[in-house]
Amino acid sequence: MEHAIPLDSWVGILSIIVFVVAYLAIATEEQIHLNKSKPALFAGTFIFILIGVYYITTGDGHVPHSLEESIHHLIVEISAIFFFLFVAMTYIEALIERNVFEKLKYNLIEKGYDYKKLFWVTGMLAFFISPIADNLTTALILSTVLITIEKENKKFLVLGAINIVVAANAGGAWSPFGDITTLMVWAAGQGEFVEFLYLFPASIIGWGVTAFLLSFSVPEGSPTKSDSQEKVEILQGGRVIIGLGILTIVTAVLSHQLFHLPAFWGMMFGLSLLKLYSYFLKKVYNEHINIFDSIAKIENDTLLFFFGLLGAVGGLSYIGYLASAAELYTMVDPTYINIAVGFISAVVDNVPVMYAVLKANPVLDGTQWMLVTLTAGIGGSLISFGSAAGVGVMGKLRGIYTFGSHMKYAWAVLVGYIISVGIWYIQFQMLGLHGSH
Repeated sequence: MEHAIPLDSWVGILSIIVFVVAYLAIATEEQIHLNKSKPALFAGTFIFILIGVYYITTGDGHVPHSLEESIHHLIVEISAIFFFLFVAMTYIEALIERNVFEKLKYNLIEKGYDYKKLFWVTGMLAFFISPIADNLTTALILSTVLITIEKENKKFLVLGAINIVVAANAGGAWSPFGDITTLMVWAAGQGEFVEFLYLFPASIIGWGVTAFLLSFSVPEGSPTKSDSQEKVEILQGGRVIIGLGILTIVTAVLSHQLFHLPAFWGMMFGLSLLKLYSYFLKKVYNEHINIFDSIAKIENDTLLFFFGLLGAVGGLSYIGYLASAAELYTMVDPTYINIAVGFISAVVDNVPVMYAVLKANPVLDGTQWMLVTLTAGIGGSLISFGSAAGVGVMGKLRGIYTFGSHMKYAWAVLVGYIISVGIWYIQFQMLGLHGSH
């Protein structure tokens, strides 16, 4: 597969420069107003073109078969994630179109909760929606709910936003669908579906401790209830689409576990059910849902970003840069490295970090793969831009939820992170309670 190229060759050095420059552009997306997919896509495609030029201009001008094999393998890995997200995002957009999330927002406003109750309710919703809808989508939906309910009290909004980000990332860590990193680990065959569920105690207790510590700072009082709030109802077919979404996830799991089909195969089957149901709605109820409208609204920028980023890391892996990472696991206790991955994820973003670990392919047992899944998932909460969920909420609550406002309470997130790792150690290492063989 990978065919090592001298790291000090011009292609090795230039590829690293291209990756670093692209990553800096991604990290400063808000400041330079350049969509993150553009530099990611450029780096992911250009690095492999540079490798091709290197082979043509070096030695006998022959491009080894390993390059073609590597690209084919990469296409399979990327498409598995790409199509999975494509279907999940389409379902979310269809639910938005049917007023499902508007109904949720309306119910929360109608109940007249005070700030403390809203803090806990939105956190709990984030934790339990995230395993199904993914952490980014969940955080975007609930931060929209937050800013709709309360626009003035910035302290509540900041604490509510941090709680949603931490809960969404923690909730995403114990499900293969909850985060891109967990999806990658599952798709790579490094963990069975049931094994991820064993991370539930570490995820919920870690988030619970952070939320408990943050709750002391939540201000007293309640949001002002609007008299002009019109009653919202879920549109025809909305509840059935929720059921189809759950069926789609069940199909994806069973087809992967029982038939060894890629998980996205079951997801695409679920998309076919959604499209057939939209036909049924039109014929029977004259209710028009255009699924292609929902597809048009999905975050294509996010999909192309992942394509580019995974391509770039794949290119660096082909050159040989990630081989040293695998060696590191043989020199130091994997537990320490996997805990450190969480802190690196907070700075660099968990997707490229996890993909680099997978490409390095260190020899780890199932318990260590679950640890790195946990730390990469929850580690992104330590800094506001350390996860897709955090970046998404920063965009929704622009000028309110910022790097500075997050760091003021980052100590509480760190305590939760340490508790989560501690729970993993007690459960997986001391008591041996895990699904790994």
